[in-house]
Amino acid sequence: MVLLFLLAFGSIAPLADARAFFIFGDSLVDSGNNNYLATTARADSPPYGVDYPSRRATGRQNEYMMFECLPAAQKIGLSESPLPYLSPDFNGKKLLIGANFASAGVGVLNDTGVQFVNILRMYRQLELFQEYQRRLSAQVGSKQARKLVNQALVLITVGGNDFVNNYYLVPYSARSRQFRLPDYVKFVISEYQRLLMSLYKLGARRVLVTGTGPMGCVPAELAMRGTNGGCSEELQRAASLYNPQLVQMLNGLNKQIGKDVFISANTQRMHGDFVSDPRAFGFVTSQIACCGQGPYNGLGLCTQLSNLCPNRALYAFWDPFHPSEKANRLIVEQIMTGSNEYMHPMNLSTIMTMDSRT
Repeated sequence: MVLLFLLAFGSIAPLADARAFFIFGDSLVDSGNNNYLATTARADSPPYGVDYPSRRATGRQNEYMMFECLPAAQKIGLSESPLPYLSPDFNGKKLLIGANFASAGVGVLNDTGVQFVNILRMYRQLELFQEYQRRLSAQVGSKQARKLVNQALVLITVGGNDFVNNYYLVPYSARSRQFRLPDYVKFVISEYQRLLMSLYKLGARRVLVTGTGPMGCVPAELAMRGTNGGCSEELQRAASLYNPQLVQMLNGLNKQIGKDVFISANTQRMHGDFVSDPRAFGFVTSQIACCGQGPYNGLGLCTQLSNLCPNRALYAFWDPFHPSEKANRLIVEQIMTGSNEYMHPMNLSTIMTMDSRT
């Protein structure tokens, strides 16, 4: 999702004019933190990176993450992407740009993604955000550090794994035996609310919060749980319960705080548009992943032995779970200028206009 920080390429703008960007969440926005962890949730080998400028796998799930999709980014001044926090290159002036704390495999809940072993769970991402602020304060002073964090744009993308890689990971999972689905949704929402309030207490004042996509319609779920080419009804039910409650929770937090800190992005609707009518958006399919194997290329991991489509722009999904770069660009367009059905209470262009006046 395209966010910005008003920095010139190759040089750092004066701190008073800079707007940093912080990213939290899962594989949809992890740009390489897991490269530095002993985990199986990695994207650091081919064919990942096939369309990245360096042609090297960087840890991103596809060519460009949602927040890096450039023509929309150029409209709001994005010059370079924040580095993964664990990168050895993340130091010095790079701290002024912001940081990416995201880690593939994580969920809102601490037990989500246990099969991936060493990942940056959400509580750890917030701890690293605190550590970042101490490092920044040492560099520019506590007053300037606080100002940079308060004025930053923040993106958090998490929640899908709590269903795909927890509740529905295996039949009769521990969480599905503990909770009926409606109660589990409420539990995840309540835990997410605590995370977001912690983020607010750490200084975040403009936070874009994405919902889940149509989880039952990704190639992996079509292959494992779909019927006759249709989406998984259970996972679609989970998304239809979770996403409205997420928006309701965010509205409640804003009311409690007294201003619009949390902005909800209806990514279920954004994804759903091209999943339900792919040809209207220039895709040949929204069912078959570009990279994978088995039915719908939806089984297993994307590896050098996988099927790989020759034209990634014709596919809505890059691999069994993640949107293609073109799909990410469509999502970004809605985040930038989408109506209230997509962005609530306002889109990113409106946020930027409002914030430029203050």
